[in-house]
Amino acid sequence: MIKDIDDHITLTDEEGNETLYHVLFTFESEDYGKAYILVYPDGEEEELSVEAYEYKESETSGEGTLYPVETEEEWDMIEEVFNTFQADDEEE
Repeated sequence: MIKDIDDHITLTDEEGNETLYHVLFTFESEDYGKAYILVYPDGEEEELSVEAYEYKESETSGEGTLYPVETEEEWDMIEEVFNTFQADDEEE
């Protein structure tokens, strides 16, 4: 399931720098049993630099935590979903 949302999140790097990102979409993979989020930095609407993360929502607080995608197989699956998203978006 792909959820196309118009939302923003702020990510903080290792040095404490905060960057505002647009959420492109989220989706869940039944094959991997995980949720993923694709984001791009605010202000980059022309040439998108899309980043992907595994997303886990806390059952108690409702807040989410992002984790790096670790396997090549997951990256291949994410790329396939992203390409499908782009193709569908171009058709509209």
